[in-house]
Amino acid sequence: MTVTDPVESEHTPLSLGRAAARTLATTTKSVPQMQGISTRWLLKALPWTTVDAGSYRVNRRLSYSVGDGRVTFTTTGATVRVIPPELGELAPLRGYDNDEVLTELAARFTQHDYQPGDTLVEFGSPADQVFLIAHGKITKTGTGAYGDQTTLATLADGDYFGETTLTHTDGIWEFTAKAVTTCTVLTLTRSAFDDILTRAESLQAHLEAYQARGSAASNDHGEAEISLASGHDGEPQLPGTFVDYDTQPREYELSVAQTVLRV
Repeated sequence: MTVTDPVESEHTPLSLGRAAARTLATTTKSVPQMQGISTRWLLKALPWTTVDAGSYRVNRRLSYSVGDGRVTFTTTGATVRVIPPELGELAPLRGYDNDEVLTELAARFTQHDYQPGDTLVEFGSPADQVFLIAHGKITKTGTGAYGDQTTLATLADGDYFGETTLTHTDGIWEFTAKAVTTCTVLTLTRSAFDDILTRAESLQAHLEAYQARGSAASNDHGEAEISLASGHDGEPQLPGTFVDYDTQPREYELSVAQTVLRV
């Protein structure tokens, strides 16, 4: 028989270990959870709508914008060309569908490449070109609402400016446009446009009708701008705006998603 002395540890334990305590204590359990579901706070934050029917119709105001508001191009090697029907994104040419004239207009655009920091147009200089941005980023700077110099807009692929030069021959640039990145831009001079305009009677009639009806005020979404009056005294005549709605609103068919979870 061998007798061994008990091994004394340096620190005397004052409580049970976790393994021993687990056999004596009850377990606190959470509700069943999984990572592949939406969090409860998100479900409460979403704008849920009670729907009694089998479809959900979204009635929206009528938008007068055509297309997506951006011009599309084709690229062959280093050569960039604008797609002729895409010129209909420009307000003066909106609704004009003479493919032959549009093709001739597209062919008169010339390609230019700019480096970061290059100036495309300078404030106060004659406005005599239309600019289509095929690639890159351009900033428009000018006088802000409080008289200071500020960034008016940032333009990128598919954007354009200077379309008013197609109907106004004596305008000036009211901003300065500079390249932020390497840019590829297509330009159409007023003289090149006039050369085609003098030979295209359909284009002349279209521009005359466009100038006669004027450009209706609209917001950034292409909807009619609502006229407001504020700060008046007495009973002045308030402005009115007719608000039309889309005759073919978008509809979503509703369905039920179910499953059986086995655990």
